[in-house]
Amino acid sequence: MIALPALESFGFRRFASAASTAPIAPSKRCVFLSIGFGVTKETWFPDQATTGSEYQLSEGLSPLTRHQSDITVVQGCSNQFSNEAHWGSTFWLTGANRYSVAGQNMSNSISADQVVARNLGQDTRFSSIQLNGSSLEGHGPGLSMAWDQRGKPIAGQDDPVQVFHKLFSPDNMPLEQRQAAIAENRSVLDAVVTQAKRVQRGLTKTDTDKLDEYFQGIRDIETRLQKEEAWLEIPKAKPPLEQPEEGLKGVAEIEIMQDLIVAALQTDSTRVLSYRMPGQSLLQSLNLKPSAHNVSHYSPGERMEASKVRDKTHSELLARLIDKLKATKETDGSSLFDHTAVAFGSNISSIHYLTNCPTILTGGGANLKLGQHLVLQKDTPLCNVWLTMLQGLGINAERHGDSTGVVKELQA
Repeated sequence: MIALPALESFGFRRFASAASTAPIAPSKRCVFLSIGFGVTKETWFPDQATTGSEYQLSEGLSPLTRHQSDITVVQGCSNQFSNEAHWGSTFWLTGANRYSVAGQNMSNSISADQVVARNLGQDTRFSSIQLNGSSLEGHGPGLSMAWDQRGKPIAGQDDPVQVFHKLFSPDNMPLEQRQAAIAENRSVLDAVVTQAKRVQRGLTKTDTDKLDEYFQGIRDIETRLQKEEAWLEIPKAKPPLEQPEEGLKGVAEIEIMQDLIVAALQTDSTRVLSYRMPGQSLLQSLNLKPSAHNVSHYSPGERMEASKVRDKTHSELLARLIDKLKATKETDGSSLFDHTAVAFGSNISSIHYLTNCPTILTGGGANLKLGQHLVLQKDTPLCNVWLTMLQGLGINAERHGDSTGVVKELQA
């Protein structure tokens, strides 16, 4: 079935009906969008006194008016162990305690997107895709929001052109050479595992733990090689969009990354994506002078006005993505929006405050109750929201990060 696209022609329908009378339901998908530097708390959050479906969108969320019935704004959440605002995105999807390992000042756990990838990414060419903004102030390129099952960071891609080629450009290397390269990588793995096993005896507990972690890393590489081998002879999907221009920044970069997200989902190249959106280049593209960091430390005046403009731009861009998801049709007539869960937000509310994480949920993929303003009890674990999403996506997860249970008000 991988080689046979679900064509809408009469010939395919006749073949499909002869082969099976049961329709194939569109796959569930999931997208996480991080804004990193928080929001303007005075103008982004809706009035907490008005909840449910009758709430009024705030100034910062006003560009989402046309989608109000399809979004849910959640207030009251935070990550229990967050204590460093400059590491906001690091723990946004994990809810981990960085001091959980004795003797280490940095420890993390698996991020929500990678939990989804382990469950929904088995049948796609890419288990997940990690995207970064081209200007991650203070962090440099390569960092994403994704963390693997060992709590190790997963690299992301910050160039839309490279993302396009990864998704849709055919591999230039002949099949035989690609097979040989995989075989060579596998032989190297065998050699290093053999050497590592020789030093297993007589190690301290700490060294044994390190070696176990090393072996898990080897197993992860083996799994990736197996997947690459399985897809060697299967051509990549034809791109539903043109190759992006070089050097796009700010708003233009976010728009093309959104287009690539939709294209990746539409072609079933992956079912899980995360995007750590740019801060500095976004402000520059809006002709705003303060830096992304300084805008997050706003006070009345230029910085606060810049923060408010940034917030509305984020909302406009989110509305644009929802438009595209709704306009992209599945073979059964439903829309991509109907089968995609989207989470938008930040681990930081504003300045250095790590409480009341700004959170917007949309899309039908996780069977969440949309069209409402939800104010939860103060310091409700943000991971309760992620756990609710995971279960709504059909994933059998009992907990995630510092979760204490699902958010029943979110369950449709």
